[in-house]
Amino acid sequence: MGEDHDGTTPLPLPLPLAFDGVVLHQRLSDALPMLAGRVLDRLVDHVPVYDTMPGEQLRGEIQRVVEQGIGSFVAMLRTGQPPSESQLLALRQSAAKRAEEGVPVEAVVRAYHVGAQECLQQMLSHATPDDLEHVQAATVLVLQFLERMTVTVVAGFFAERQAVLGEEQSARQALLTALVEGADAATTAARWGLDVPPCYLVLDLAIGAHPDEALDGVSPVIAAKRKLRRLRVELDRHVDGTVLSAWSGDGGLALIPCRTEPDRVAGRDWARLAKAVEHMRRVAGVDIMAGAAAAAPETIPAAVTLTQEVRRVAAASERPPGLYRLPDVLLEYQLMRPGPARDELARLVRPLTARPELLATVRAYLGCGLSRRRTAQELCVHPNTVDYRLRRAAEIAGLDVTTGPDALRVRAAISALDAAEALERGPAGG
Repeated sequence: MGEDHDGTTPLPLPLPLAFDGVVLHQRLSDALPMLAGRVLDRLVDHVPVYDTMPGEQLRGEIQRVVEQGIGSFVAMLRTGQPPSESQLLALRQSAAKRAEEGVPVEAVVRAYHVGAQECLQQMLSHATPDDLEHVQAATVLVLQFLERMTVTVVAGFFAERQAVLGEEQSARQALLTALVEGADAATTAARWGLDVPPCYLVLDLAIGAHPDEALDGVSPVIAAKRKLRRLRVELDRHVDGTVLSAWSGDGGLALIPCRTEPDRVAGRDWARLAKAVEHMRRVAGVDIMAGAAAAAPETIPAAVTLTQEVRRVAAASERPPGLYRLPDVLLEYQLMRPGPARDELARLVRPLTARPELLATVRAYLGCGLSRRRTAQELCVHPNTVDYRLRRAAEIAGLDVTTGPDALRVRAAISALDAAEALERGPAGG
């Protein structure tokens, strides 16, 4: 015997194999229709997906595949050689069809194991004590056959699944592009067999770096891809429907289908989306700043721009990572719009930029609800230090943040200053 197809040398076999004086390949060949029927009965009884197949398919195509598999094993018993490439090709193509039909891979593999078990039982039922050497050889052939079949079936199955997934991904990207560019999304969706819902929840994300991306000896590209994969998986897991998304190393855009009209999206919907973003942050181990809005398909381009602006405003106003909508940053958003009023507001507190500790204290004081004690705790300084810094800030800027009217102007001025500085730095993320 020559080498096997995978380069290994098969063990010498006492051919022809026979039990009780009858060669095994002839015994199985004579029993092939009966064996195929028993395999089908077991599959229907114990593997649910086969019970749901049309009778015509089960007793037609599936039975032929079972008979082909048993026939391949019969040939292996006769020659001691593994199945030929043509036999493997037929089984690979059958596995690909099952993948296209949505049959789970474990059900497909199990079918071949059931067939091998039936063949082995049929052979062993005729074995005698004098057939020990041939029993051992037949068992080895069964195991070799199962190994070859499993590799072939799994390869054919996942090659088809990969092709299907690639086509699905192309369809999603085509629809995403049409929506974002304001093209005819309905025509694109119809071409690919997709559905366009009445509303999308638009999510614009700025994604922080994972610690692994900065580790010596670790590829930052691989680390970034792992991070994005976790984010995609977690988002798909926590929202309903098929998400259209595009990702880069530090940002992403996602359109999440919603069956509610944009103006009827409820607070609970936003709460679920915020929770999903929090899950993404925790699982991926990175900070996420996200802007969100609800939009009809035809208004997606404007919604994308709005979510980017909301996210940047939230970041510029030093909000913590999380999900933000326009109502969450309404004042800051309006104050950060370009124009002479914003520039004049920024000018009021710009002198404090030369004294970072004073500006930081003013920010903390406003953020702590005008509480000296909480501000001191946050900055880890004595309350008297807070008083001193606030007095110096008032002297330099001419605004006393401890008084109601000036506190409102200072808050607005700091938002305007943040916007001006963010514009000078350039847009961040996304």
